[in-house]
Amino acid sequence: MNTLERIQNEIKADKVVIFMKGTPQAPQCGFSARTVEIFKGLGYPFHSVDILANPDIRAILPQVSNWPTFPQVFVQGKLIGGCDIVNEMNEQGELKPLLEEAFKS
Repeated sequence: MNTLERIQNEIKADKVVIFMKGTPQAPQCGFSARTVEIFKGLGYPFHSVDILANPDIRAILPQVSNWPTFPQVFVQGKLIGGCDIVNEMNEQGELKPLLEEAFKS
């Protein structure tokens, strides 16, 4: 499987996928840590991919998603953005309803 197929499979495999630096247990940057903190606080499960352990994904994903930075959060296969957007959506009360809808089906 090539890197593009692997990325596509990761995005489709779970309702919420976070491509991040490090792991949820040991984030390797503040933005990844904050994003994980938000999702843990909302109580919805998510899958994570450590881009530091997968340099091929780190190199290709920004071309696929048209998003240059990490973390990158996908909900139901669609990019919603990075830490700033996730944080803003959470503060404005938009993230929880998005997740509620995603986990209905």
